[in-house]
Amino acid sequence: MSSPVIQWYPGHIAKAEQQLSKNLQKVDLVIEVRDARIPMATGHPSLERWLQGKQHLLVINRRDMISTEARQSWDAWFRQQGQTPWWCDAKAGTGVKQVQQAAIRAGEQLNQRRHSRGMRPRPVRALTLGFPNVGKSALINRLVRQKVVASARRAGVTRTLRWVRLGQALDLLDAPGVLPPRLDDQQAALRLALCDDIGQAAYDVEVVAIAFLNMLAPLTEQSATGWKEGLLKERYGIAMTADVADASDWLVAAAERHTSGDTSRIAQRLLDDFRKLLLGPIALELP
Repeated sequence: MSSPVIQWYPGHIAKAEQQLSKNLQKVDLVIEVRDARIPMATGHPSLERWLQGKQHLLVINRRDMISTEARQSWDAWFRQQGQTPWWCDAKAGTGVKQVQQAAIRAGEQLNQRRHSRGMRPRPVRALTLGFPNVGKSALINRLVRQKVVASARRAGVTRTLRWVRLGQALDLLDAPGVLPPRLDDQQAALRLALCDDIGQAAYDVEVVAIAFLNMLAPLTEQSATGWKEGLLKERYGIAMTADVADASDWLVAAAERHTSGDTSRIAQRLLDDFRKLLLGPIALELP
């Protein structure tokens, strides 16, 4: 089965980027949110252009979805690049207070500069920016301690920009997920599909499931990824063996066992199990 090109750039994202460009001048701080499972694939190539000298807070969400070892490896790598990553699980609230404190400190620095120029203090204006479904809206809801913006674990929920006030210190601009107009790195695009950080209209679920199965064997060679050999057998009753030699064969065998031969349904189940941690915390990227 050949892999079709994964591309997804719906109209609401193009419109949101136009709105984003108009609002960037109002922003003091960019809170960039990435997915802990794929922190490189969820780094936008236009970030530096959007920052334009603004302060940058790197938040890596879904820390619960990777192993402690993987998080430590990435943390050390980012710090070597001169960046301080702030790790959180916006759904559970873990690490969110530290993100809030870091944003407020950035605001204090802003107001110190304003004071030195004879200007009155004001709340820091922060833009939350990132790929679709990395948890930006969930983070905002945790920060303000109530559901003020729509949030769900699927791409495309936030479609317009919206300002939200967090006390007297911080104004947050919730923006829709932004993608490059063209996904030139198809391995990165595949990881986005696996992590549900791109709309399902962009890909064939069976093709992505087969690609995921092909990724698992190399993952066992790096313990920090969290993938353990034998989990397929444990979860679905079928392992990769001489009789089930490749991913396509495994998908067919699993479909016959669990979904009356419906390979599309078993492919979707496999992806859902990965996304819901039913296969354990798995990092698809390591530094």
